[in-house]
Amino acid sequence: MSNRTAFIAERHLTVADDEIQIPLEILEPKLASALRRAGLSEPIARIIAETVAGAEIDGSRSHGIHRLPGYVSSISSGWINTAAKPACEQTRPGCLAVEADNGFAQQATRAFSNRLAGMARSQGVATMFVRNSHHFGALWQDVEPLARAGLISIAMVNSRSHMAVWQGKRKTLGTNPIAFACPRTNAPPLVWDQASSIMSHGDILLHAAAGRPVPSGVGINRDGDVTTDPAAILDGGALLPFGGAKGASLAFMAEVLVAALSGGTFGFEDCSSNFPGAKTSNAGQFILALDPGAGGNASFQGQLERLIAELKHAGSTRMPADNRYRRRQAVHESGMLSVDARNWARVLSLAED
Repeated sequence: MSNRTAFIAERHLTVADDEIQIPLEILEPKLASALRRAGLSEPIARIIAETVAGAEIDGSRSHGIHRLPGYVSSISSGWINTAAKPACEQTRPGCLAVEADNGFAQQATRAFSNRLAGMARSQGVATMFVRNSHHFGALWQDVEPLARAGLISIAMVNSRSHMAVWQGKRKTLGTNPIAFACPRTNAPPLVWDQASSIMSHGDILLHAAAGRPVPSGVGINRDGDVTTDPAAILDGGALLPFGGAKGASLAFMAEVLVAALSGGTFGFEDCSSNFPGAKTSNAGQFILALDPGAGGNASFQGQLERLIAELKHAGSTRMPADNRYRRRQAVHESGMLSVDARNWARVLSLAED
């Protein structure tokens, strides 16, 4: 019996082509083990492992276990403060300014999210400005919990420069994703999360790793020519905004709300190249939480459901996040998760298993 066959048999795994079926119960522990080995403390490793696992379970592979080596190399490079202690200052009745201490954004936002939610319920609206943080995960994970707590929420992050905008000749803005979540009655929250670029940087990385071309118009090479080669986009090229100038405008708005308001780092100020192996961006985050009752409309939920019903009557077959919810439920019911075999092998290697 080969080593690979023995490994599969001992762990009750099944393999089909390049996919491997793993028990869901081992996913987060293995991810956390790899992160602890890289240098994170147990509590922070659990937070990051949960965000990576959540993305993989929901089918957001561009932010799932494919990203683990990037987390590990960023930690190992010294680019991230593994002993970060986030601090929070209430600068106005509805404003929280968070200094993330060069740690992961998820650690900082989780530390003060309950405080943000309480302020929103008390005052109707509250905002959180996070600076000096590293956000490397799916942004919907930051807004869905707030929506499940009954709040409408919007979040944005900026990143190192990946995108050329407004006829610019080089990349200046990040892909600067924006997420929105809204609570519903007797249904999971309506949640969407989208980059300001046509394709997210994570999806470009997936295409490059698989050797697959991207659609024309997604990015340009270092000479400014449109290319379908993801490697050329990553090697000195740039991504392009969705909708042309409209996507660029949203990315610019995010840069202002995230970096300028918090006093954080703009994408073009990135200095991660001084830390070989660094993949994350030292940037910031903006989160707004809004109590649905703040508008004075006691029938908000009823109106929202009428809107959704009309969209479905017009032919819309699904709402944002429906596919993720279905996949999440199926994975948890089966207790098994299909992952890319090569990516899982990297997880086990990094976890020293």
